Amino acid sequence: MNILFKAKRFGVLIAAAVLMQWSVSSLAQDTIKVGVLHSLSGSMAISETTLKDTVLMMIEEQNKAGGLLGRQLEAVVVDPASDWPLFAEQTRELITQEGVDVIFGCWTSVSRKSVLPVIEELNGLLFYPVQYEGEESSKNVFYTGAAPNQQAIPAVDYLMNEIGAERWVLAGTDYVYPRTTNRILEAYLKAKGVADEDIMINYTPFSHSDWQTIVADIQRFGSTGRKTAVVSTINGDANVPFYIELGNQGVSAEDIPVIAFSVGEEELSGIDTAPLVGHLAAWNYFQSVYSDTNEEFIDTWHSFIGNQSRVTNDPMEATYIGFKMWAEAVEAAGTTDVDAVEQAMIGLEVPNLTGGTAVMNKNHHLSKPVLIGEIQDDGQFDVVWETDGVVAGDAWSDYLEGSRDLVSDWTEPTRCGNYNTVSNRCLGSGSQ
Repeated sequence: MNILFKAKRFGVLIAAAVLMQWSVSSLAQDTIKVGVLHSLSGSMAISETTLKDTVLMMIEEQNKAGGLLGRQLEAVVVDPASDWPLFAEQTRELITQEGVDVIFGCWTSVSRKSVLPVIEELNGLLFYPVQYEGEESSKNVFYTGAAPNQQAIPAVDYLMNEIGAERWVLAGTDYVYPRTTNRILEAYLKAKGVADEDIMINYTPFSHSDWQTIVADIQRFGSTGRKTAVVSTINGDANVPFYIELGNQGVSAEDIPVIAFSVGEEELSGIDTAPLVGHLAAWNYFQSVYSDTNEEFIDTWHSFIGNQSRVTNDPMEATYIGFKMWAEAVEAAGTTDVDAVEQAMIGLEVPNLTGGTAVMNKNHHLSKPVLIGEIQDDGQFDVVWETDGVVAGDAWSDYLEGSRDLVSDWTEPTRCGNYNTVSNRCLGSGSQ
């Protein structure tokens, strides 16, 4: 009897030990999964690889602070390889197979447009950290990069008012972001009295490398004696040979200034910037801006990446802001449920890296400052102009027919990203 009792007791202890081991294992597997959807190869890897590393750094820092809701975060990294349909395929896999709770990713608008129907169909959540053309507002996307009124329009105003530009070259990569942005800018310039013959528009494919003829054309266009400026929406690795050719042909900032929307510290880190000193970029952040928050961010980045020479840039700040807001929204909602987090996001405020505060608005766009910087010979930017305070991102342009009457408001009772204020009707899913 005593032997039987001991055997049963031993069996209970074994069962309890197995149950405890299973519980600990189950708890360890109960992570919050974060999808990372950035190109690590192909034409956009020059820009997107750093954003993958930024998300991994943010996850590591969040886990050091205890994770979220008592759970650790787990990164699920994929490589859509600058292949736009692959972005959509991998988004579907991240949500349906990997079970991610949120996705941070995309750079080009064509990749985001590819992802959009999938993320809406599956009710996922995407944080998009790059400047874009506007004309969109989805319940399932938070746009933490600049809308045109937070980058393109202020850049043109600066060139027109501060530099006296009268002739305009709109040079871009041939896809949706440059074409739509330039359509907005062309309408804006004409509204300002600029004639058709004073606007030159040129598009080139991704990874375009032979810029000799195009730069020569720009020089000829700017040789009339009237101040000419280039507004560049060239994206990805094509920027390197473009800027090299500017230097080769002696196109200086004094003669024909170039202001870029997709060139930052990361893109300049691989080339000799001495011939480019004085050319410009418009962003919402530059590494050179001093603030305690920015200094801490740079130190954390250098420690994480293990390289003191690695730069920071605007899309990294947009990723930082988006991640911080998402983490706060999850804690406030007490869940990673997309619908609850989406509503908790609206109205959130977090410090940006330039010393101010970023605010998430009802249209899923941020309020942020606008900065214009001159390229320095060390690849950094000297800020030459900035807005007085923050600018609220506008999902729909005031300068395009069919858009100026639209607003986006994801709060009750509207709950629409594409609301016509004239007809008082919601026109669809929130994108065109």
